[in-house]
Amino acid sequence: MADEPLVLGIETSCDETGVGIVRGTTLLADAVASSVDEHARFGGVVPEVASRAHLEAMVPTIDRALKEAGVSAKDLDGIAVTAGPGLAGALLVGVSAAKAYAYALGKPLYGVNHLASHICVDQLEHGPLPEPTMALLVSGGHSSLLLSEDITSDVRPMGATIDDAAGEAFDKIARVLNLGFPGGPVIDRYAREGDPEAIAFPRGLTGPRDPAYDFSFSGLKTAVARWIEARRAAGEEVPVRDVAASFQEAVVDVLTRKAVRACKDEGVEHLMIGGGVAANSRLRELARHRCEAAGIELRVPRPKLCTDNGAMVAALGAEMVARNRSASSWDLSADSSLPVTDTHVPGNHDHVHEISGENLSS
Repeated sequence: MADEPLVLGIETSCDETGVGIVRGTTLLADAVASSVDEHARFGGVVPEVASRAHLEAMVPTIDRALKEAGVSAKDLDGIAVTAGPGLAGALLVGVSAAKAYAYALGKPLYGVNHLASHICVDQLEHGPLPEPTMALLVSGGHSSLLLSEDITSDVRPMGATIDDAAGEAFDKIARVLNLGFPGGPVIDRYAREGDPEAIAFPRGLTGPRDPAYDFSFSGLKTAVARWIEARRAAGEEVPVRDVAASFQEAVVDVLTRKAVRACKDEGVEHLMIGGGVAANSRLRELARHRCEAAGIELRVPRPKLCTDNGAMVAALGAEMVARNRSASSWDLSADSSLPVTDTHVPGNHDHVHEISGENLSS
């Protein structure tokens, strides 16, 4: 194991300051500092608040990860960081920190893609990622179907949300039900005690002429909100648990149905589900049932690895090192709309050779 790359990963695309350390496909540390409580009173993530929280948490979180892993910064083989997509200001904090550490330590810098990192993190749970693998990524900002032929260089978008992502819909319905923020965990909890067939909410983009792999949750969100408003206007009690269960069922039904269809159409035998919404218990259950029926192997990381974290960035960085992918240049910048086809941002030269030994940290 000693000859496998030891990489530190930094993730700051949204409201989680994540720092992970991996050796090859073995997770050594996963330190996270969340600012979610600071955003709760606003009902959603405030970019400026997130950026300031990253600034305050960065150095302590890196120190905590190194201590947890039992390694010294000088032993690292590389520094990986999320270069995009995400909130521009938040990304800049992470990229700037990664540059500083990489330069001071004389280590290669790898700017990697947030979405590709969500796929690669599964290697820390279930071992090397099969090639090809179909990935369903569902979070507050993304609902995507991606075909990964090579996680370091070949990820192809199959479908994506055309409006609200699944996580956004969870947050908005939780707010309408006065359940707080973030909405995913609380909707999941209430849904376990409700009837998923109590209310026939619509399934977006599932008609014969609709895009096979794209998603739309805006119409569902509106339908649920209007149903709730109508009950309240009539002076009737809103059955929160049944609403939560029926709404959740509509979301996971569409997600799993399209993911399995994509696997069948492309002849892919492995489906990986990642992103924050992948922690949803009903999504995991229905995906397992449908994959078993279709003869598809399902891979879903444990919930902590599904949400944004530094471990996923370190995992992709370690894969970049292992496959001798080129490091990023010092002019690496954050790209809030970095396409998933750019799994990493390579440089034009090996910048490590430009670092003087006098700059190396002890």
